Amino acid sequence: MPSNKPADKSATLDKIVADAHRNREQREKGYREKAMKMYPWICGRCQREFTRANLQELTVHHRNHDHDDNPEDGSNWELLCLYCHDNEHQRQLEAGNSGDVKTKIDIATHNPFAALGGLLKK
Repeated sequence: MPSNKPADKSATLDKIVADAHRNREQREKGYREKAMKMYPWICGRCQREFTRANLQELTVHHRNHDHDDNPEDGSNWELLCLYCHDNEHQRQLEAGNSGDVKTKIDIATHNPFAALGGLLKK
């Protein structure tokens, strides 16, 4: 009679993977919602603007690459589009996973809300 051990191992692994996915989604949901309320919906690298229609393409990037470091003030977050986010992580891999990427990063300098105070006074 064949043993059920491979099926048991498979079920255990499936449960572990499902739990990991669920925990990651819950963790991301918390800091993603906070970051989306805190920052304008603009990529911090390419300055692409986002609307509700394409907001799923805007990601929260952890500046220090530690996904568990989520301060309430958002100081470890920046919003990046999918392409810039992938590029950032690829650069980290190419730097040898040192976690300290030495290449120059161009940060968005455009402030779309700079003239908002004047517009609201009118």
